[in-house]
Amino acid sequence: MIPANMFLIVSCGFLVGIGAAFSGLGGGFIMVPLLLFMGYSAQQAVGTSFLAIVVISLSALLVHNKLAHVDYRAGLLLGIGGVIGAQIGARLIGQVPTEVFRKILAGILIGLAAYLLFKK
Repeated sequence: MIPANMFLIVSCGFLVGIGAAFSGLGGGFIMVPLLLFMGYSAQQAVGTSFLAIVVISLSALLVHNKLAHVDYRAGLLLGIGGVIGAQIGARLIGQVPTEVFRKILAGILIGLAAYLLFKK
């Protein structure tokens, strides 16, 4: 029998995979809150989410490539900036307590939701 947490994680991964491939959103906005809810620290939740995102992203890239939906130049340029930013962000989160991180993440998610809701 599969423990409830494992089933929840696999189910969440399934939904994130659909959402990520459909919208381009990495899925961390779903996975990180779920992992926090399950008792992971902010640092563990973010790191674990990134591992899942790599797997999901590679899978989605293969399909989008077959459908000719990939601009490799723009993607690589975004990736270069992302690599630099990720190095800084990974070090910064080590300095942020989980409770503060939850509030920051909630603010970002609320801001993103408001932007998407009111954007014309």
